Parts: sequence; structure tokens; C-alpha cells
Amino acid sequence: MASPPGPTGPTSPRASAQRADLLGALSLAIDLGLGLPAEHVMRSALTAFRLASLVGLDEAGRRAAFHTTMVMWIGCHADSHEYALWFGDDIRARHDSYAVDWAGLPYAGYLARHIGLGEPMPERVRRVGSLLTGPRGHFAELVGSHCTSAGLLAQRLDLGGDVEVALQNAYERWDGRGLPCGTAGSDLPLAIRIAQVCDVAEARREAAGPQAAVEVVRERSGGQFDPDLAAAFAGAPDEVLVADSVDVWAEARRVAPSGPLTQAQLDAFVRALGEFVDLKSPYTLGHSAGVAGLAAAAARHTGMTPDQVSTVRRAGHLHDLGRIGVSNQVWDKVGPLTAVDIERVRMHPYLTGRILQHVGGLGEEAEIAANHHERLDGSGYPRGVTGARLTLADQILAAADTFHAALEPRPHRPAVDRSAATALLGREVRSGRLRGDAVAAVLTAAGEHRTVRDAWPDGLTAREVQVLRLVTRARTTAQIADELGISVKTVRNHLDHVYAKTATGNRVGASLYAMEHGLADPVL
Repeated sequence: MASPPGPTGPTSPRASAQRADLLGALSLAIDLGLGLPAEHVMRSALTAFRLASLVGLDEAGRRAAFHTTMVMWIGCHADSHEYALWFGDDIRARHDSYAVDWAGLPYAGYLARHIGLGEPMPERVRRVGSLLTGPRGHFAELVGSHCTSAGLLAQRLDLGGDVEVALQNAYERWDGRGLPCGTAGSDLPLAIRIAQVCDVAEARREAAGPQAAVEVVRERSGGQFDPDLAAAFAGAPDEVLVADSVDVWAEARRVAPSGPLTQAQLDAFVRALGEFVDLKSPYTLGHSAGVAGLAAAAARHTGMTPDQVSTVRRAGHLHDLGRIGVSNQVWDKVGPLTAVDIERVRMHPYLTGRILQHVGGLGEEAEIAANHHERLDGSGYPRGVTGARLTLADQILAAADTFHAALEPRPHRPAVDRSAATALLGREVRSGRLRGDAVAAVLTAAGEHRTVRDAWPDGLTAREVQVLRLVTRARTTAQIADELGISVKTVRNHLDHVYAKTATGNRVGASLYAMEHGLADPVL
């Protein structure tokens, strides 16, 4: 990891960040969420590039296959809350799903083994019964959420319309037995057909070697996979698969060069990365953007230069990337965390630093982001950094994260009001855990951060915005009714209006809309 920035913030010149490296960092986060080895996604994307070359695609086609595979599962974390409700550990469920073809008896067996895993038997039986009342409908809704969020995030990353269209078909199959629409055969974009073959083949290669990759491609030929692509892959696996000895980062930069990002492009990219991770749990929606804005405003109050302020803002967007590597079984747990749960939570800042370490030009942001749970007295995590090793920038982000998180609901507690969040920061200063000047700057910025809207977007009423925000927090209709003191029927009417006005239809869609329109930040 990069060396710490100076005492008040980053100052030294640095290289420009490359789009390929940021996509690589994103792919590492996706690896964590899938429970697969680091660089699985990147190796799959390089395999897709080679397979596209083997079947004669032009440069545009090869790039589309590469980028589609790189971000194919970018949306899968948006429904992690729902996945955890069904399966318990969402990461383990996704990891294990690679071993079965998602159709027929093998997949039914997978569902029976994984639904409610880790829960008492009566609860597992209840969940199985609920799911089997309409399994295709339940999973079509989850898949729809995935595809919607994947397409929108790809749009934010400016990957091109062909990639956005391909991502809408990530769960479709060659034989038409996929979801959500049952699109089949050559109606599926070629880029997604290539990505599907290479993603599964690489997972099998990692688990059991190259021959196992060839076997699984042959087994699923004509079912999940395009038979022509399957035949091409199986006929030349040595030309397509990426050997362990290959430097995948260097290879990715070679096959998909993109040049340095402008500052505006970089800022847009890191914001999209923060929104990507915030979608993992309904309790963190808008958290990264809110912390980034608050920390940047606080940095200005301390006299940091515009470049230093931008660095702090980017660190705020990126600070929670490592949350992807921890199951929603932990993040969304209502009861007390076990010792094992706590250790998993304490790993997420470390994972943030590991994800970002390959990205040239973001070393300072990576260090600040990785330190956001460190404390002056050494009681923080993951490394127990103390005193002078923590910069003002580190402490500003830590204070902004603490304040903002207090204003957000969590599964084990409700949100607190601003006075309680202020008192919390005061206690952190008095106990010697946070710097007083950092906390003072954050509190000053928080006072100025509040805004009053003249009107809500798309004709939403104030009550509809309340309902929208509660939907994004995964509240049920009955829970919304209780919280707002209105009838369930009235909530349903409001929901109908919300979904119509926002052109959404479920929690994930509403969450994306709320983030896009600044409705998710409790500080505002």
C-alpha cells in the first residue's frame, strides 16, 4: 500500500489513474462478492477477449466481450439483501452456484441445499415452501433487479451501449430457459454469450484445472451456452484459457487500453464505485456519497488545497469498497454480532486497500480510505494505527463516516438525530480516539450541508418521498404503515404513485433512483 500522505493531506505529484486499472479494481470487488479467487473476473474477461478473437470478431467485438465479462456481475450485489434472506450467506450461495447448471433437477437440488442455510430447520422449511410457491417469479424479480442495476452502473462507467444491452441478458440462456424474459439463441447479444462461457469455464479451471473447464463447457453446450462458441472453446482451450503465469493486469492494459482519465471522468468513476458498494445493503444506501461530500466540505474548512479536498472526497467515495467481501448475513443481522462476525467486519477496510492497491494515481486515496476505522489511541482497525501515523485527512474521513453512519438506520438500531450524532463525536474526541480539529471541521460542514428543496423530482410529494426512502431501506408495506402512522392501503396507493413517477418497480430500482436524485442522504 502507498505510504501515508503528509500531516494535513496529500501533497505530492502522482500519475494519472487509468480506466483499465479502475475497472480492474472493480473486478476485484466483484470477485469478493462472488466468493471466487482474486482476479477471477479479470481472467474471465481476458479469456473472453481471446475467444472473441478465435471466432473472428473485430476489435469492437473483442472489446465488447472483454468489458461485458469484466462487469457482468456488477449488479449481483444490488440484491444481496434479498439473496441473504433466501440463502443466508449470499457470498457462499453465489460461489456454490457455479457448480450447477441453472436449470432442471441439479438446480432444484442446489436450491434445496442452500435455502435458509445456517438457519434452524423450521425456518428453512418455511423459506423453501415460500420460494417453491413461485420459484421462477421470485428469481425473475431478483434477476430483474440485477440487470437493471448492472445496466445503469455500466452507463455510469461509460462502457458503451453494446455492453449495457448485453448486461440485460446476463441470466438468459441459449435454450431459452433463462430469466427474466426467456430470450434464446442468436437473439442473445454475442458479447454476453461469450461472457457466459468464459465466466463458468474460468471458475471450473480455478477449481479443478483446464480439462474441467473444457468438460463443463461441453456439458452445457446447447443448454446454457451457444454450441458454436462452446465448440470453439473446447477445440482450442490452450489458446483461450489464461495461464497462471500470466500477469493479468499487464495483459488487461494491453488488450483494452484506454488511456488516463480526466479529473472529471475519475470523479465520476469513483462515485459510481461508491454507489456500487452502497447498493449491497439497504442500510447503507447513499452512505459513500454522503460521507464523501461531508468529508470534502470539512477538508475545505481546515484550509486544504483544492487538490487535497478532491483527494479526500474520492477517498470518501471509495472507503467502503471492502464491504463487498463480507456477507449480508453479517451486515443485515438484527441481533448481536458473534466474535466471528466482528472479525469479518473488521476486515473490510483492509479489503478496501487491497482492492485499490493496483490503481496508479489513487495511492493517497487508498491509504486514507483504508484508515477510516483507525483511531489515535490504537483501538481502531484493521491495523491498530496510532497517533502521528494518522493524518488530518485520515481523521476527517473517520469523523465524517462516524457522524454520517449514526444518522443512518442499521438493522440493530434506529438512526439517531443530529444532536446525538454530535454528542457521539464529542465522546470520541474526549476519549482520545479522534482529533478535535477534524471533528470540529466535520460538525461545521454538517451544519452547512443541510439543504431545503423547493420541489421534489418528477412530481413526487413529500409523503411519497418518505415512502420511497423507507422502501429503499427494505421496509415492508406493513412496516411503512406503522412508521408513518397510516393504513396499509394508503401505503400501497403511495407506492403505486412512487413507482409510476420514478419508472421503477422494486427496491433496487427505487434505490438507484434515490441515489441518482440525492434522496438517500440523511444529512440533507
